[in-house]
Amino acid sequence: MSDNQRAEIASGHQPSEIVIWNALELSRHIHDRAVSCHEVMAAYLDHIEACNPSVNAIISLRDRAALFGDADRCDDELGRGMSRGWLHGVPQAIKDLSATAGLKTTLGSPIFAEQVPEHDSIVASRMKRDGAIVIGKTNVPEFGLGSHTYNPVFGITRNPYDTRLSAGGSSGGAAAALAMRMLPVADGSDMMGSLRNPAAWNNVYGLRPSFGRVPFGVAPEVFGHQLATEGPMARTVGDLARLLATQAGPDPRVPLSNNQDPAIFASGLERDMKGIRIAWMGDWHGYLPMENSVLSLCEQALESFRTIGCDVEEALPAFDPSELWQCWLDLRHWGVAGLLAPLYEDPEKRKLLKPEARWEIEGGLRLSALDIHRANTTRSAWYAALGTLLQEYDAVALPSAQLFPFAAEECWPREIAGRRMDSYHRWMEVVIPGSLSGNPVISLPAGFNHTGLPMGIQLIGRHQADLEILQIAHAYEQAAPESTRRTPRFSGN
Repeated sequence: MSDNQRAEIASGHQPSEIVIWNALELSRHIHDRAVSCHEVMAAYLDHIEACNPSVNAIISLRDRAALFGDADRCDDELGRGMSRGWLHGVPQAIKDLSATAGLKTTLGSPIFAEQVPEHDSIVASRMKRDGAIVIGKTNVPEFGLGSHTYNPVFGITRNPYDTRLSAGGSSGGAAAALAMRMLPVADGSDMMGSLRNPAAWNNVYGLRPSFGRVPFGVAPEVFGHQLATEGPMARTVGDLARLLATQAGPDPRVPLSNNQDPAIFASGLERDMKGIRIAWMGDWHGYLPMENSVLSLCEQALESFRTIGCDVEEALPAFDPSELWQCWLDLRHWGVAGLLAPLYEDPEKRKLLKPEARWEIEGGLRLSALDIHRANTTRSAWYAALGTLLQEYDAVALPSAQLFPFAAEECWPREIAGRRMDSYHRWMEVVIPGSLSGNPVISLPAGFNHTGLPMGIQLIGRHQADLEILQIAHAYEQAAPESTRRTPRFSGN
């Protein structure tokens, strides 16, 4: 633990050292029998009891007695020389968009407030397979729509660095729980920056893997919808890569899943960075409005890449970003409508949908098949244009968000730098280049502004180059200044 972290921790609630350990460190201590799974569970539950009320990140928390029973069984297995995997006995809360057998999965919607699935999602089942003990869920926006985690079922998730502000979303509960040390690693998902925006606003790492790397679902439709993916979040790149190794790998129920052996992510991330070239897109020549100091913080972060031997220079793809936005609108309308139209068609359930969900569905209902074909053609052209840039560069960098966390009671920001936002997600436009590419994209901590709010910087990698982007991120992590490792105060009840 750094001196900076110790100073922050000393100013508030005093957590057990167990919850300060990162995930690989915790796993090592468990397997060395230096600490029992029972002790780990007790430390995490006590810490959650003290800290969760201030941020509301973890929801649907299971009964303590049941959780201690699970932990004791893990200890018994270790005593007999048995380990399920690197997550053996490690507490985990699964994102509330991801199905968990026998545990509420509400999607943040009052329509599903009492829904209890019979089966786990692929990601949840793989984390359990590797030994994780599911203690509850992490909070999300309603149906994951919007990068601000609030819903009428569980309320608002607040930012650990300033609880008056948003934690981002849709993986806001996961990111806030990580920052507050209530989880050692966390699963998330990303359609429009949901692994990246909350990572940036909570000073953690979030990886949107290459499309197909982490099989999504199982969903009723497995061919058409290709915008969303699940992926890992962590406080270190090593933990991030190790969780990706758990989540990744093919599944025959998901025909577009990637066949590469996920074990590559469980090996070392060391690599010589000399000669690595990074293109800095910035605000796309002024197209993307940015709050004051977002760009300057990210440009400071670029110096860490130069420190490790990377060449960094400004460069843009040959593409009109306004065309990319229209493509995004159409494909997102179509995808959301496909998922939620049956709820919209029921007048009583329609009343329970938030306005942004109704807007997405109504937009989708106006689209023709030809509109979707045109949007996919635009997306294909973008992939080609980005690919051309990535023939010259190893990665493309841009901010993870266009503004710092906003007031938690606001639904979404109406303007950035004096420019009006014309939809509930226009303020997140900076994330769609990565989302539409299908390439791996990681958000790295970039530092803090003068009021102590965090920001992140995105790196978009080449097609299927998840390992390479993790290696670059790992080298960046080693070189980044101590100021990027600031820990939030752990306020008690």
